[in-house]
Amino acid sequence: MDTVNQYRSTMDLRTALIEAGATRIRPILMTSMTTILAMIPLALAIGSTTQGLAIVDIGGLTAGVIVALFMVPVYYALLSRKAKEEIPDID
Repeated sequence: MDTVNQYRSTMDLRTALIEAGATRIRPILMTSMTTILAMIPLALAIGSTTQGLAIVDIGGLTAGVIVALFMVPVYYALLSRKAKEEIPDID
């Protein structure tokens, strides 16, 4: 969201959200995918004591990526519009 706030000084809200998403998608996916791919062999190891941990890690990282890339920007946009409507213009 810090990236969106930096872009908002020169762009409108929608463009800032799209640009921030495009800028941050690669680092988010790279860090999450490396851990998810590393956990797949542990998740497939039947009878291993670490199988449950690997499955939970994979699910949590997948959910985190979805939240970070899709739900947070939508929530930010909704709250920004609501805050803008509540603040009266002083003219």
